[in-house]
Amino acid sequence: MNIKMILLDLDGTLLRSDGSISDRSKQVLKSCQDRDIYVVFATARNWIGAERYIEEIQPDYEITTGGTLIHRHGEQIYSCNLEIEDTNQIVQDLLAYDSKTEITVAAGRLVFWNSLHISESEKLHKAVYNDYQEPLSCRANKILAELPNYEIAEQIANRNHCRLQSFRGENWYAFMPVGAGKVQAIRELAKILDISLDDIVAFGDDISDVEMLKMCGIGVAVANAVPDIKAIADSVTLSNDEDGVAEWLAKNVLME
Repeated sequence: MNIKMILLDLDGTLLRSDGSISDRSKQVLKSCQDRDIYVVFATARNWIGAERYIEEIQPDYEITTGGTLIHRHGEQIYSCNLEIEDTNQIVQDLLAYDSKTEITVAAGRLVFWNSLHISESEKLHKAVYNDYQEPLSCRANKILAELPNYEIAEQIANRNHCRLQSFRGENWYAFMPVGAGKVQAIRELAKILDISLDDIVAFGDDISDVEMLKMCGIGVAVANAVPDIKAIADSVTLSNDEDGVAEWLAKNVLME
C-alpha cells in the first residue's frame, strides 16, 4: 500500500460528536506526516469554521468551503467562484423567497452572515454581519441558506444555473459554481503535487463524500456513515466517536 495522501472529511468523520479530535487521532496523523504522507482536510465547512481544527492538526493542505477553496497554511492556492452578478442574484432570490432567511456568503476566508447571533456560533463566530440590503462587491465561493425543503432550493439553483448541495439532517443548502466541489479540488491538488489518485485514501460519512471516496485509490467509510457511503466504500472502519480514522490508519498505514 503506497499511500501518499490522506483526505479527511471533518464533521461525522474525523471529529467526534462533541466536535473534538482525540489525542490518538492527532498522534496518528502526526505519525503519518512524519512518514511524508500529506494530511489534507476536505470539508464543506467554510475556512473560518475549520480554523480551530487547522490550528490543532496543522494539515498540509485544507480543502474547504465545499471544495471551492484550497489553502496551504493559510495561503490560498486555488479558488472557484461565482461571478459578482450571480452572487448578488442568488442572494436576492433567497431574500425574495423569505426576507428573514439566514444566508452566509463565503468569499475566500471572509464570510458574511445576516444573523444577529454570530458571536454565539461555534463555526461562524468570526463572520461579518451583512443584511444584504446593498449589493456585494465580491465573488462568492459558496452561498449557504436555510430553506424549508430541497425543492425550493433546487428551483433557486436551477434559475441561477449553479450547483446545489444538501446536507444530512439539515435544512441548509449550498449554492456553488457549476464544476465546483471536493472532487474538482482534489484533482487540482493531486495535479499540483503530482500524486496519482490511486495513492490517496479518503475518509467520509455523508452523501457529499460519495464521489470523493469513489475517485480515490481507497475509500473508507466510518461506521456512522449513511448507507450510500458504506455501499461504495472499499472499507468500513469504526465510528467517529471510536476514532475510526485513526484505527484504520494505524492498522493499514502505520501497521501499529
